[in-house]
Amino acid sequence: MAIESKASTTRQRKIDKSELIKDVEQYPDAYQKERAERFGVCQKAIWQALKKLGLTYKKNSTSSESRRKRPAGISTKKTTV
Repeated sequence: MAIESKASTTRQRKIDKSELIKDVEQYPDAYQKERAERFGVCQKAIWQALKKLGLTYKKNSTSSESRRKRPAGISTKKTTV
């Protein structure tokens, strides 16, 4: 009894990569949940597709340095006596 190998086929994906790239360009601030609704898939599928494309998700374009809290001990409030 010989074991026959099956011909390999590529799996059909629900998300077209070129359409996803266009969507990211058109809606750069969209949440993954919103993209998932547009493509008719779950949010995790969008996350995986973006990860495979090497696209990172950053909602805010300002640097993290500008959002840092002031150092402890420095107060900007004026106190009156």
